[in-house]
Amino acid sequence: MDYDLSTEQEMIRKEIRKFAEKEIAPLAMDLDEQELFSLELTKKMGEIGLFGMFVSEDYGGQGLDYISYIIAVEELARIDGSQAATIAAGNSLGIGPIYYFGTEQQKEKYLPDLCTGKKLWGFGLTEPSAGSDAGASKTVAVKDGDDWILNGSKIFITNAACELSAGVTVQAITGQREGGRPEYTCFLVEQGSKGYKALPMHKKLMWRASNTAELYFDDVRVPAENVLGNQGDGFQQMLKTLDGGRLSIGAMGLGGAQGAYDLALAYAKKREQFGRPISKFQAVAFKLADAAIELECARNLLYKACWLRNQNRPFQKEAAMAKVYCSELMGRVADNAVQIHGGYGLMKEYNVERFFRDQKLLDIGEGTSEIQRLVISRYIGC
Repeated sequence: MDYDLSTEQEMIRKEIRKFAEKEIAPLAMDLDEQELFSLELTKKMGEIGLFGMFVSEDYGGQGLDYISYIIAVEELARIDGSQAATIAAGNSLGIGPIYYFGTEQQKEKYLPDLCTGKKLWGFGLTEPSAGSDAGASKTVAVKDGDDWILNGSKIFITNAACELSAGVTVQAITGQREGGRPEYTCFLVEQGSKGYKALPMHKKLMWRASNTAELYFDDVRVPAENVLGNQGDGFQQMLKTLDGGRLSIGAMGLGGAQGAYDLALAYAKKREQFGRPISKFQAVAFKLADAAIELECARNLLYKACWLRNQNRPFQKEAAMAKVYCSELMGRVADNAVQIHGGYGLMKEYNVERFFRDQKLLDIGEGTSEIQRLVISRYIGC
């Protein structure tokens, strides 16, 4: 067994950490406070190759393995969840479906701009009445000659309503299967299509500097060549996309936990009470020791799941486990980090309160913790 990262993976960690600390850290607090999606930072992240990391160079990607991509998300999340979310959603949810399920024509048309960060793409699955129950979608597509007419809505869609948004992959009902179950098909809907409206959502608790959208489809005409893969494959495409997305959410949990831990450790060494640093008090030291233990466990679990994916072996169970563990770990670490900061941890002048808020999305997005436990229970035979 080899637990060492490759020279290239170590270099990626070093360079992304340097970028995040230099370019993102000085802006993160203000962007969060003003709820601003940063075009400048997104373009810079594209310039250093953070989009299309696992995509073949034939389509403008970096041709890297999945662990390298996850390390990049982890290092961004160590500094700011919003920028990590832009990259995680841009890759796993935006680029992923087109790369893995798209036709050659679709890949050549969309991927080059998406892999450079010139454009962003959304993943339209969640609806106002269809969250954990992804099969409860009400968005419908009806065949009309060579086109499809799309009607419905989506909500909580990342990267779908900013200046860089080029379109969205939309799951819609296109018929019925035997037994009365809906048939789902995915469509590539381009920004600017007549009847398509994308509205940014504000007043969020977390990821306030990422772009989140509500989408509306009112008789949107989609050409047949914009069907993703084959008619009727939509639901499986979405589920497979979420399997990979769980790894990137796990990376955000791991990176966020590491960032909160780093802040707490530094503060505990500096803050003095009763004549000595609070890190010397057992109550504080044990909180930090527990965090260090769990960070090690989380990193090993997440990297193993990514390694399985790199080896083209089943990884779905491990991905669900990593998503739950890393997400909930960030909650525990961020909570203790605020406690260690005391009253200062409740103030926006300290970054730790942002980590505390950003964590909550990880328990909910891309399959809630409850759904992950349901997935895992099925894999273990319950």
